[in-house]
Amino acid sequence: MKDQAYLNELRHSAAHLLAAAVLELYPQTKLTIGPPIEDGFYYDFEFVEPISENDLQKIEQKMRELVKKWHGFERNEVSVEEALKAYENNPYKQELIQEIADKGETVSFYQSGEFVDLCRGGHIAKPNEELKHFKLLSIAGAYWRGSEKNTMLTRIYGTAFPTKEELDAYILQREEAKKRDHKKLGKELDLFVFSDLVGPGLPLWTPKGTLVRNLLDDYVWQLRKEKGYARVEIPHITKKELYETSGHWAKFSDELFKITTREGHEFAMKPMNCPHHTQIYARRKWSFRELPQRYANTTTCYRDEQTGELSGLSRVRAFSQDDAHVFARFTQVKEEFLKIWDIVQTFYSSFGFDLKIRLSLHDPQEPDKYLGGEEKWKEAEHMLREIVQEKKADAYEATGEAAFYGPKLDFMAKDSLGREWQVATIQLDMNMPERFDLSCVNEKGEEERIVMIHAAIMGSIERFLSIIIEHYAGAFPFWLSPVQVRIIPIAERHNEYSYQVLRSLEQVGVRSEVDDKSESMQKKIRNAQREKIPYMLIVGDREMESKEVNVRARDGKTENMKVEDFTEMAEEKIKNKS
Repeated sequence: MKDQAYLNELRHSAAHLLAAAVLELYPQTKLTIGPPIEDGFYYDFEFVEPISENDLQKIEQKMRELVKKWHGFERNEVSVEEALKAYENNPYKQELIQEIADKGETVSFYQSGEFVDLCRGGHIAKPNEELKHFKLLSIAGAYWRGSEKNTMLTRIYGTAFPTKEELDAYILQREEAKKRDHKKLGKELDLFVFSDLVGPGLPLWTPKGTLVRNLLDDYVWQLRKEKGYARVEIPHITKKELYETSGHWAKFSDELFKITTREGHEFAMKPMNCPHHTQIYARRKWSFRELPQRYANTTTCYRDEQTGELSGLSRVRAFSQDDAHVFARFTQVKEEFLKIWDIVQTFYSSFGFDLKIRLSLHDPQEPDKYLGGEEKWKEAEHMLREIVQEKKADAYEATGEAAFYGPKLDFMAKDSLGREWQVATIQLDMNMPERFDLSCVNEKGEEERIVMIHAAIMGSIERFLSIIIEHYAGAFPFWLSPVQVRIIPIAERHNEYSYQVLRSLEQVGVRSEVDDKSESMQKKIRNAQREKIPYMLIVGDREMESKEVNVRARDGKTENMKVEDFTEMAEEKIKNKS
């Protein structure tokens, strides 16, 4: 595969080609923007008449016709007046042109064939030779500039690759991903639901889904407890002043759900937990001997995401974080980071994820995006580099990916489809302790500024569940399955023995149920397979006589086992998180 810079140019060129094809077929359409994105490109349009996904093939065919005559991209620099006149009937392009002018930048057009578009550049040299392996994928609604106050546009998504093999592999992966879509599987497995009355982006968890969430959260807590963490709890709202002090109000005011009380006080639903946790630490003076203080808290946070950007559990307005904060001396940072790293490795190895580390740094070219001075950032980033080197980890650096208050180690995992996700994160924060005046009394009896470490293992439980539902295609490992065993009596006379087996399993904590409905055994087996239950225990005359069960695994393998042998195997699987 070519490097990412080339892919971006290829896909940006494909976005131009898409816009050209749309104008050929729908001449009254207004163009807006068409950037490359992580796995393809899109272009936003204002159509006179709506189009559907049935029209994509026609548009794609027109793209293939046009590209044959595209021998390059010719750049033309024009005055602001000329550019505005060229788009006198297009308010979107006019808005972009005015922004370019306000920044004092040059306005440029790019032409290929007969098509001309406002563009800064970044294209391939020979589109007629290089731009062959592309496909239009879907249509979605998108507000202009991402604001619900603006016009709803039509966004056409596509992708492009340098070779046919890469395109075919991507399409195949995409088809497999559709089968594993957590939104589809979550409904089929009865894990969560969305309600129009509750509102978009606000998931409701069923008994089975809640069980899975609790199993995951309990596992994280078990690992944290072993490292000396203590649980804390906080309210879901706060006065505006807390976030003004922390810096979140200035940075994220537009993303906050705001509440005005009857007395006129302004509150906000918490979008994160760290400022609240600072106030638990700040309740009294601490000696250096009492540090680190380690607080853990799984709690729901709220962010006013735009409706068009919500996506199942991946992007929601209410999400639960398995959050933890360590208040420590700077000399304790390395040891605390390594403890959290151990938790992350243990947790993710249970799911078969190999982790890669992204060292997320600030961008010194954009100091306004971050809190604190340059020296603090350099010191913090140097510390994180030392930790990565000590672990001899597979790591890479990413400038500009830091949190606004400090650098972080992001753990990247590849799922069963080869897609990469950011999962856990550990962040070093030297700014919030400064803002909240957090300190300890050191050996000399002096006030010593402390640092703060933010540690999320799953991060958002909702997003983590969306990843593992798709990773496993809904077939959770035994320890995590809401129903681990379904006992299937062949006939009514086998019901009593089935319930004896059920009680044996329940006594050792195996989540089991008996399907004693008046249906055929084959239908009961199909139902259990559809629900992706790990084991079915078939009970008939032979099993009753021998005090056995016929064990049918989810993958179709079968064998007869003594009840106590199966119970022992199940206990071991739960213990080993398998």
